Amino acid sequence: MEAKNILITGGAGFIGSHVARFFVNKYPNYNIINLDLLTYAGNLLNLKDIEDKPNYTFVKKDICDFESIKNVFKSYNINGVIHLAAESHVDRSITDPFSFAKTNVMGTLNLLQAAREHWNGDFTNKMFYHVSTDEVYGELKFNDAPFTEETSYDPHSPYSASKASSDHFVRAYRDTYGMPILISNCSNNYGSFQFPEKLIPLFINNIRNNKPLPVYGKGENIRDWLYVEDHARAIDIIYHKGRKGETYNIGGFNEWKNIDLIHLLVKVCDRLLGRAEGESQKLITYVTDRAGHDLRYAIDAEKIKNELGWEPSLQFEHGLEKTVQWYLDNQDWLDLVTSGEYRTYYLKMYGS
Repeated sequence: MEAKNILITGGAGFIGSHVARFFVNKYPNYNIINLDLLTYAGNLLNLKDIEDKPNYTFVKKDICDFESIKNVFKSYNINGVIHLAAESHVDRSITDPFSFAKTNVMGTLNLLQAAREHWNGDFTNKMFYHVSTDEVYGELKFNDAPFTEETSYDPHSPYSASKASSDHFVRAYRDTYGMPILISNCSNNYGSFQFPEKLIPLFINNIRNNKPLPVYGKGENIRDWLYVEDHARAIDIIYHKGRKGETYNIGGFNEWKNIDLIHLLVKVCDRLLGRAEGESQKLITYVTDRAGHDLRYAIDAEKIKNELGWEPSLQFEHGLEKTVQWYLDNQDWLDLVTSGEYRTYYLKMYGS
């Protein structure tokens, strides 16, 4: 049987590091090549526990550099791709849409073309798995049914537009060249190692340091929350058992209004910090809503549940408590990231 040489892009990021760790530990007979440019959200400290494993290799490359990507496919004889590398923060996409188009669209196209050229029409035991987002589907109203795999695309931010475009390119390579592909669209992830510009780690850190908790608008926006380790498990199941060419939505069956989530987060943090219940409520500060802020996202994950047997492993309250405890137990990691000092860990090895 052909060796499994799987390229995981963006494997030093939040979700990517969990996926890389999962595959390295579960499949010692696979060669896992983690390709990451180590931009601000890429952190090799996320992977200290596997960096010396014999089936793990880190490669610092830019998916926007086509020649470098072709060389990686050749050097490691890549026969599987799990593509997570992306610019992903909506606020950043509003101020710098060009970076999102470059990385998320052209970077994906580079990977597709490099895979196509390297595989040269022999797609036996090959797979290109593209990880996307629920934001490509647009906005739901309060009473709308959740997104399914058949929901029409309607992106509203530069971020979601760039991810929608990359999804279309992946399907185009399936239809035009016969590329074996899979796509999954996930809801909001939470858990350990998340870069603290995102709501949950940002607010945990701010509560710990008695800093304001900025809430957009009235906090009425609704999101479906997915525990990142459950997401990694779903990616594994889809990669190995998903039907070629198909799309699978991955959600937590777990919708929360932002303000309700924040109240729960305050309650959990206060308890674990030994504070009086509700003490940190005073930190909640309402700020002007951001442009193009979609009201609600919700994922219908029945397809992956019924076809592949996946479902979330944790109730949200349990997952959130585990997450808060992890950040409180790993304050050194959080301080290194928020200060920017985490970058010195790898600059000596890989350069700026």
